[in-house]
Amino acid sequence: MFCITLVTMLTYLDRLNLGIAGKYIQDELALSTQTMGWIFSAFVVGYALFQVPGGWAGDRYGAKNVLTIAILLWSLFTALTGLAPDLAFGRWFGVVTAFLVVRFMVGVGEAANSPNAAKIVSNWMGAEHRGIGSSFTTLGIGLGGAITPPLIAWVMLHFQWRSSFYLSGLLGLFVVLLWEGYVTNSPEEHTNVNSQELKLIQEGRQPRPKAGGGAGPPWHKMISSVSVWGLVLGYFCQGYPIYFFHTWFFIYLIRVRHLSIGQGGFWGAAPYIAITVLAPLGGLFSDFAVRKIGKRAGRRISACCGMFASGILLWIGSAMSSSTGAILLLAAAAGFNMFATATFWATCIDLTQEYTGSLSGLMNTFGNLGGWLSPVLTAYIATRISWNSALDCASIVSIVSGLLFLLVKADRSLDPQAPSTREPARSRAVPAL
Repeated sequence: MFCITLVTMLTYLDRLNLGIAGKYIQDELALSTQTMGWIFSAFVVGYALFQVPGGWAGDRYGAKNVLTIAILLWSLFTALTGLAPDLAFGRWFGVVTAFLVVRFMVGVGEAANSPNAAKIVSNWMGAEHRGIGSSFTTLGIGLGGAITPPLIAWVMLHFQWRSSFYLSGLLGLFVVLLWEGYVTNSPEEHTNVNSQELKLIQEGRQPRPKAGGGAGPPWHKMISSVSVWGLVLGYFCQGYPIYFFHTWFFIYLIRVRHLSIGQGGFWGAAPYIAITVLAPLGGLFSDFAVRKIGKRAGRRISACCGMFASGILLWIGSAMSSSTGAILLLAAAAGFNMFATATFWATCIDLTQEYTGSLSGLMNTFGNLGGWLSPVLTAYIATRISWNSALDCASIVSIVSGLLFLLVKADRSLDPQAPSTREPARSRAVPAL
C-alpha cells in the first residue's frame, strides 16, 4: 500500500506540474487561456482512452509488470514536456501540437496506474478493508498534490520551467526501481507474507485465476447493469470538478485571487492537504458504514456525503470575497470530493473481484472524460461569463454525482457464479491490514 501511494504521488507530480508551469509557458510562448485549456485536456484524452486497456492488461498479465512499463513510459514523456517547444515535429507542426502530443502520451502512460492499483488492493486487502485500501491511492493524490505546487514553483523561480519536467522524469526512475524490487501482484507471491497473514487476507475473497488465465471480462453483464451505469456516470461527474484543481487552480489563484507566484505555490497545495486528510477518513467511514448498515446503503451514504459536501463548499467558496476564506473552502471541497472517491473505487472491488482492473478502468475512463471536459468548459465559462459561474457549474455537477451513485447496488456481484449478495460479517475482531 505504501508503494501504491508513492506511485500515485509520482503521477500527480507529473500531471500537475504543467498547471504550475502554465503561467510561464503562456507568457513565454504567447498562448491564450483557451489554448492552454486544450493542452491541459490532451493529457486527459490519453488518460481516459487507455484506462480500459490498462485495466484489462492488469487483469490478464498482472498489475505489477503493467505498472512497471507504465511508469517508465510516462516518466519519459514527462521529461520530454520540457523539450516540447524544441522537438522536430514541434517545428514542423507548431509548438501547440508538440505539447498536445507529449501530454497525450503522459496520459497514456499514467492511465494504467489507477485500475492496476485497484487490482492490487483487491488482491491484497481483506474484504472488510476495501474502503481504506482504496484510499491509499487517493492519499497519494493528496500527498503528491500537496508537494507539487511548492516544489515546482521553487524550481521555476530558481531555474526555469523546463527544469521542473526534467526533475519529474528523473524521479520516475527511482520510483520504478523500488516498485519493481518490492511489489508483487498478490500476497501469495510475496516471500514475506506468512500463512496466518495470507489466511486473513483471503477471508471473504473469492478465488481468482492467475494472471493470464480465465475468461475475459463480462462486458455485456457490466454494460447492462444499472449499478455500473450509476457508478461510471457518477464518476464522470466526480471527475469534472476535481480537474479544476488539477489544471486551473494555480492560475486561478494568480489571475483571479491576485496572489504572487510564491503565494500561489503555497496556497496551491491547500486542496491536496485537504485530500491527504479527508481521503483516508472517507475510506474508513465507508468501511464503517458498510459494517453498520450494510454494503449497499453504506457505500451510498459515503459517496453522497462526500459529493454533496464538496458541491456546497464549491458554491460558497466561489462567491466569497476574502481570498483566504475562499481558498480554504475550495480546498475543503477538493478534500470531500476525494472523501467520496475512495467509495467509488471500493465499489469496483465489491462489484467484481475477478475483473476489478477492467471495471475500474471503465469507471476511470468516464471520470477522465469528465476531466477532459473540465478545463475546456471552465475556460469557456470563465472567459465568457465569470470564474464564479465556472465554479458554480462544478458545484452542480458534484451534487449530480452523489445522486447518480444512488443507483449503485454494491451488494450485487457481477462475477460469474458469485452470490448475488455478499455482506461482510458485522463483527470480527481482526486487525486492519
